[in-house]
Amino acid sequence: MGNGRETEVMRALQEVKDPEIPAVSILELGMVNQATVTGHHVRVEVTPTFVGCPALDWIHGQIVEHLKKIPGIEEVEVVFVIDPPWTSDRITLEGRRKLESFGIAPPPKTEDPDPLNTVPRCPYCGADQGEVKNLFGPTACRSIYYCKHCRQPFEGMKAV
Repeated sequence: MGNGRETEVMRALQEVKDPEIPAVSILELGMVNQATVTGHHVRVEVTPTFVGCPALDWIHGQIVEHLKKIPGIEEVEVVFVIDPPWTSDRITLEGRRKLESFGIAPPPKTEDPDPLNTVPRCPYCGADQGEVKNLFGPTACRSIYYCKHCRQPFEGMKAV
Protein backbone atom coordinates (compact mmCIF):
# COMPACT_ATOMS: atom_id res chain seq x y z
CA MET A 1 0.00 0.00 0.00
CA GLY A 2 2.75 2.43 0.93
CA ASN A 3 0.90 5.67 1.64
CA GLY A 4 0.47 5.58 5.43
CA ARG A 5 -3.08 4.20 5.50
CA GLU A 6 -2.14 0.52 5.64
CA THR A 7 -2.87 0.16 9.33
CA GLU A 8 -6.28 1.84 9.04
CA VAL A 9 -7.27 -0.33 6.09
CA MET A 10 -6.20 -3.54 7.83
CA ARG A 11 -8.00 -2.52 11.05
CA ALA A 12 -11.16 -1.87 9.05
CA LEU A 13 -10.88 -5.22 7.24
CA GLN A 14 -10.38 -6.95 10.61
CA GLU A 15 -13.88 -5.71 11.50
CA VAL A 16 -15.45 -7.49 8.51
CA LYS A 17 -16.62 -10.75 10.04
CA ASP A 18 -17.71 -13.96 8.39
CA PRO A 19 -21.54 -13.81 8.35
CA GLU A 20 -21.86 -17.45 9.50
CA ILE A 21 -19.02 -17.37 12.02
CA PRO A 22 -18.96 -13.81 13.42
CA ALA A 23 -16.05 -14.60 15.73
CA VAL A 24 -13.68 -14.71 12.74
CA SER A 25 -12.76 -11.93 10.32
CA ILE A 26 -12.14 -12.23 6.61
CA LEU A 27 -8.47 -11.48 7.38
CA GLU A 28 -8.27 -14.37 9.86
CA LEU A 29 -9.93 -16.68 7.33
CA GLY A 30 -7.22 -15.74 4.84
CA MET A 31 -9.67 -14.33 2.32
CA VAL A 32 -7.87 -11.00 1.71
CA ASN A 33 -5.10 -11.33 -0.85
CA GLN A 34 -4.12 -7.69 -0.97
CA ALA A 35 -5.39 -4.18 -0.37
CA THR A 36 -3.93 -1.18 -2.14
CA VAL A 37 -4.57 2.50 -1.50
CA THR A 38 -4.10 5.03 -4.27
CA GLY A 39 -5.15 8.53 -3.30
CA HIS A 40 -8.79 8.32 -2.17
CA HIS A 41 -9.28 4.86 -3.69
CA VAL A 42 -8.88 1.45 -2.02
CA ARG A 43 -8.79 -1.77 -4.01
CA VAL A 44 -9.28 -5.01 -2.07
CA GLU A 45 -8.70 -8.39 -3.68
CA VAL A 46 -10.65 -11.16 -1.94
CA THR A 47 -10.65 -14.92 -2.49
CA PRO A 48 -13.96 -16.50 -1.43
CA THR A 49 -13.79 -19.63 0.70
CA PHE A 50 -15.76 -21.28 -2.08
CA VAL A 51 -16.93 -19.96 -5.44
CA GLY A 52 -20.65 -20.43 -4.83
CA CYS A 53 -20.63 -18.66 -1.46
CA PRO A 54 -24.03 -16.98 -1.03
CA ALA A 55 -22.55 -14.34 1.30
CA LEU A 56 -20.31 -12.61 -1.25
CA ASP A 57 -22.66 -9.65 -1.77
CA TRP A 58 -22.89 -9.17 1.99
CA ILE A 59 -19.10 -9.40 2.41
CA HIS A 60 -18.66 -6.91 -0.44
CA GLY A 61 -21.05 -4.48 1.25
CA GLN A 62 -19.32 -4.86 4.63
CA ILE A 63 -15.90 -4.18 3.12
CA VAL A 64 -17.18 -1.02 1.40
CA GLU A 65 -18.99 0.15 4.53
CA HIS A 66 -16.00 -0.35 6.84
CA LEU A 67 -13.41 1.14 4.50
CA LYS A 68 -15.50 4.23 3.70
CA LYS A 69 -15.41 5.10 7.41
CA ILE A 70 -11.69 5.87 6.99
CA PRO A 71 -11.24 9.63 6.53
CA GLY A 72 -10.17 10.42 2.98
CA ILE A 73 -11.35 7.14 1.45
CA GLU A 74 -14.00 7.94 -1.13
CA GLU A 75 -14.00 4.94 -3.42
CA VAL A 76 -13.73 1.25 -2.54
CA GLU A 77 -13.27 -1.41 -5.18
CA VAL A 78 -13.76 -5.03 -4.11
CA VAL A 79 -12.61 -7.68 -6.55
CA PHE A 80 -13.37 -11.35 -5.95
CA VAL A 81 -10.76 -13.65 -7.47
CA ILE A 82 -10.39 -17.42 -7.62
CA ASP A 83 -6.69 -17.44 -8.41
CA PRO A 84 -4.98 -18.13 -6.12
CA PRO A 85 -7.67 -20.47 -4.84
CA TRP A 86 -8.59 -20.31 -1.17
CA THR A 87 -7.53 -23.25 0.97
CA SER A 88 -8.16 -23.92 4.62
CA ASP A 89 -4.39 -23.60 5.18
CA ARG A 90 -4.86 -19.83 4.72
CA ILE A 91 -6.69 -19.56 8.05
CA THR A 92 -4.38 -17.78 10.49
CA LEU A 93 -3.42 -19.18 13.88
CA GLU A 94 -5.64 -16.53 15.48
CA GLY A 95 -8.46 -17.53 13.15
CA ARG A 96 -8.05 -21.18 14.15
CA ARG A 97 -8.13 -20.21 17.82
CA LYS A 98 -11.29 -18.13 17.30
CA LEU A 99 -13.01 -20.91 15.37
CA GLU A 100 -12.34 -23.29 18.25
CA SER A 101 -13.57 -20.81 20.86
CA PHE A 102 -16.74 -20.39 18.77
CA GLY A 103 -17.29 -24.17 18.97
CA ILE A 104 -16.10 -25.11 15.48
CA ALA A 105 -13.08 -27.35 15.15
CA PRO A 106 -10.49 -25.83 12.80
CA PRO A 107 -9.66 -27.91 9.73
CA PRO A 108 -6.62 -30.15 9.69
CA LYS A 109 -3.68 -28.88 7.67
CA THR A 110 -3.77 -30.22 4.13
CA GLU A 111 -0.27 -31.67 4.56
CA ASP A 112 -1.71 -34.08 7.16
CA PRO A 113 -1.57 -37.69 5.87
CA ASP A 114 -5.32 -37.87 5.16
CA PRO A 115 -6.91 -34.45 5.83
CA LEU A 116 -10.34 -35.36 4.46
CA ASN A 117 -10.65 -38.34 6.80
CA THR A 118 -9.02 -36.75 9.83
CA VAL A 119 -11.44 -36.19 12.71
CA PRO A 120 -10.54 -32.89 14.36
CA ARG A 121 -10.03 -32.33 18.07
CA CYS A 122 -13.20 -31.54 19.97
CA PRO A 123 -13.44 -27.76 20.44
CA TYR A 124 -15.14 -28.26 23.82
CA CYS A 125 -12.88 -30.73 25.65
CA GLY A 126 -9.87 -31.00 23.35
CA ALA A 127 -10.13 -34.78 23.01
CA ASP A 128 -9.24 -36.49 19.78
CA GLN A 129 -11.76 -39.28 20.29
CA GLY A 130 -14.37 -38.12 17.80
CA GLU A 131 -16.21 -39.71 14.95
CA VAL A 132 -17.85 -38.39 11.80
CA LYS A 133 -21.62 -38.16 12.12
CA ASN A 134 -22.30 -36.41 8.84
CA LEU A 135 -19.86 -35.16 6.20
CA PHE A 136 -22.47 -32.61 5.18
CA GLY A 137 -22.93 -29.98 7.86
CA PRO A 138 -24.95 -26.77 7.87
CA THR A 139 -22.72 -25.28 5.16
CA ALA A 140 -20.59 -26.73 2.37
CA CYS A 141 -17.37 -26.14 4.32
CA ARG A 142 -18.35 -27.93 7.56
CA SER A 143 -19.05 -31.47 8.79
CA ILE A 144 -20.73 -32.77 11.94
CA TYR A 145 -18.73 -34.83 14.44
CA TYR A 146 -19.41 -36.48 17.78
CA CYS A 147 -16.91 -36.47 20.65
CA LYS A 148 -16.82 -39.82 22.43
CA HIS A 149 -15.07 -38.24 25.42
CA CYS A 150 -17.43 -35.38 26.38
CA ARG A 151 -20.35 -36.79 24.35
CA GLN A 152 -21.01 -33.54 22.54
CA PRO A 153 -21.75 -33.11 18.85
CA PHE A 154 -19.64 -30.43 17.19
CA GLU A 155 -18.99 -28.89 13.83
CA GLY A 156 -15.63 -28.91 12.14
CA MET A 157 -14.37 -27.12 9.06
CA LYS A 158 -13.31 -29.36 6.22
CA ALA A 159 -9.78 -29.26 4.87
CA VAL A 160 -9.81 -27.74 1.42
